[in-house]
Amino acid sequence: MRGGAALAALLLAGAAIAPAPTLAQGQEGDPRAGRRLAAGVCSSCHGQNGIATLPGAPNLAGQNAAYVAAQLRAYREKERLQEQMNIVAEPLTDKQIGDLAAWYAAITITATVPGR
Repeated sequence: MRGGAALAALLLAGAAIAPAPTLAQGQEGDPRAGRRLAAGVCSSCHGQNGIATLPGAPNLAGQNAAYVAAQLRAYREKERLQEQMNIVAEPLTDKQIGDLAAWYAAITITATVPGR
């Protein structure tokens, strides 16, 4: 192997043994439980299916589960500040965060690239 090929092989070998990111304290989530939980307070801003209903709220449908879980934990711990999200996330357990993350990640999104 030469140059770039050797580096690519080394990176692939490292990726094979690297630990996978965790959702909520090593817990996968239950998308069905997350869907039920999201139907409550989350849906008023982020929509019933993760497509935001308010202009300032992000779409959560199709987001990476580890990312959603990390953000919810950051809101809960007030490491990330946004008044409404801090209030909503504060009572969430790690299991509930994992379930919400699994629900939003389970939603399939289709993107269309505009023509040139």
